[in-house]
Amino acid sequence: MTRATLNKTFTQADFDAFAELSGDNNPIHVDPVFAGTTRFGKTVAHGALLCAVLRGVVEELVPGGRQLSQETMYPAPSPVGEPLQFSAEITAVQADTVQLDLMITRLNDQTITCRGKTELAR
Repeated sequence: MTRATLNKTFTQADFDAFAELSGDNNPIHVDPVFAGTTRFGKTVAHGALLCAVLRGVVEELVPGGRQLSQETMYPAPSPVGEPLQFSAEITAVQADTVQLDLMITRLNDQTITCRGKTELAR
């Protein structure tokens, strides 16, 4: 297998639980009234939450791999209640490392909300 995907739709309860766990209570993530007044129109996922889910997808491809580096960019928001597809694809395999491309796509309109790369030791 060189590619793995996971479809997930976050609820406000998911965002609230992650905020409690991480200590990141930015109102853009946890206050629907505030977020409704922003350009996003509703609460959006924490970047760290998105990376945590991506890490789980990567684990399917490289079980037990130790992450050496990761770079992510967020060109669009990942709003509450919108179906997302998390994907990881192996792009290079060396003797002791694996490189993967990472992506999150909003399924309703195919907007890419996160793009990145990671390298793991195996």
